[in-house]
Amino acid sequence: MYSANAREITVRPGVHFNGVKVFSATMFADRDRLGEKVSDWLAANPSKPVTSMVVTQSSDSSFHCIAITVFYHETKAA
Repeated sequence: MYSANAREITVRPGVHFNGVKVFSATMFADRDRLGEKVSDWLAANPSKPVTSMVVTQSSDSSFHCIAITVFYHETKAA
């Protein structure tokens, strides 16, 4: 559900997010370290609690791409 006036999107009932961070890699060495990059980002951003993660893979005849998409709900400071 999306409202043009809202600053939050609900993909599934009860799962809300207001931010997205995408990590992706096509080269083998970069794909091998992708999980570490996500873990480092999560540790450095404790104010952004994760509400969902999606892992996708795409390929063509030459390249394989892995993407980890992190959805989070950042609480605004008062």
